[in-house]
Amino acid sequence: MTPTKNNSKTIERPPVIAIMGHVDHGKSTLLDYIRKTNIVDTEAGGITQRISAYEVTHKGQDNKEHRITFLDTPGHEAFTAIRTRGAKVADIAILVIAADDGVKPQTAEALKIILAAKIPYIVALNKVDKPGVDLDWAKSNLAEHEIYVEGFGGDVPVVPISAKTGQGVPELLDMMILVAQLEELTGDHSKPAEGVIIEANLDKKRGISASIIIKDGTLKTGSFISAGTAYAPVRILENFLGKPLKEATFSSPVRIVGWNELPLVGSTIRFFTSKKDVEQYIQEQKTDDKKESQKQETESTEMAIIPILLKASEVGSLEALDHELKKIKNEKIHIRVIQRGVGDITENDVKLASARPNTIILGFNVKIDNSGKSQAEKMGIEVQIFDIIYKLSEWLQKTADERTPRTKVEEPTGTAKVLKIFSRVKDRQVLGGRVEKGQLVLGAEVKILRRDFEIGRGRIRELQRQKNKIQEVPEGQEFGSLVESKIEIAPGDRLESFKIVEK
Repeated sequence: MTPTKNNSKTIERPPVIAIMGHVDHGKSTLLDYIRKTNIVDTEAGGITQRISAYEVTHKGQDNKEHRITFLDTPGHEAFTAIRTRGAKVADIAILVIAADDGVKPQTAEALKIILAAKIPYIVALNKVDKPGVDLDWAKSNLAEHEIYVEGFGGDVPVVPISAKTGQGVPELLDMMILVAQLEELTGDHSKPAEGVIIEANLDKKRGISASIIIKDGTLKTGSFISAGTAYAPVRILENFLGKPLKEATFSSPVRIVGWNELPLVGSTIRFFTSKKDVEQYIQEQKTDDKKESQKQETESTEMAIIPILLKASEVGSLEALDHELKKIKNEKIHIRVIQRGVGDITENDVKLASARPNTIILGFNVKIDNSGKSQAEKMGIEVQIFDIIYKLSEWLQKTADERTPRTKVEEPTGTAKVLKIFSRVKDRQVLGGRVEKGQLVLGAEVKILRRDFEIGRGRIRELQRQKNKIQEVPEGQEFGSLVESKIEIAPGDRLESFKIVEK
């Protein structure tokens, strides 16, 4: 239940902000400046490839300290699902657009997600420190793409900034606080916690952990929470810096360690007071999931299957990989993920892959341990590891094309109308005709068509024109022919020659 201002227990809560926009327009640099840390250099290819949450404090124009939670949503197109999740959990979005570059396809896509989530947004026009930047041009470009900012036909707040130098960033933070106050965001400390899983991963030493944004209520140690079919006792509760907590409340990003399985990123959490209650709820969820899984198993038997075992460093990356695999275009190939997992590729993964012929193990931002590598070489299991997601999808598209089953297709090469039958001895018939389309070639196999329906097949054993033996007859020419066929050919029938082509 959403808290209201009529409830005396509700108080103003900090906003959760999603940073969104095109891949190279400066989202991570903006957060880097705000947090005074650096995440750009640690990302493969300079692309943020997971969702992360950070909490900062900003002194506003009212000289009060204001807490703000940021979600860094990846900008690469492969992470549409992650960006969508970021917008849904957020209260306000910041649409970062490079002032010298304008609106790009991913900018427009991010805007659609923001509008679908029905949350307010602020445009941050970045890179204003670059020489020759024309803010009026940038705002006009926004208007051309139906982003109407203040002063240019609309009421969307716009703040010129330089994420690199920090110019305009305090004003942007002030604008976030102002919009949050206009939204009248509130929460109730006395309620059980409500929130959303934004990341989950497996640590070899600590086990399965998950990051959560608490949207309302208070999360305390000693309770239990679930997310889909996963659950955890709230024993190890940490803030985003890894510091232990006894309890946490709304808008805070927290991490809980000790899940029984990897929770589904994007799922909402439920609160339970006892282990018995949470286990009963999980059992009900698993029954529903089993029915859905059986339903999805039905697929066309005419398609070739490429079994894939996926391993990634984080659950968010697995979700992004699923999104990427759906983009593989091939009408004759079905990519089936037989197993997903977080962590390095192990010997057990290789053994699982070996149970199905032609299975490929794909890893993203992970390694393969020595025993796994040795087992894969021994069993002939293909293992491919990538740290840039579009490289993975490019490789898989190529592999799918190479594995596509080839089918033999008959392509017409010529059609002739039968004008007269001269003689018939057993299965050999002498006839006269005219080529209407293409050409007839000596030795070609032909379909015998009557009223456009195939009634049999034959082969051209001889071709003559003006009593001279020839090799082929071009379009528009009459000919004599000896056709070998068990079907009795009649005047008015058509002979259609063809060739076999593999596609």
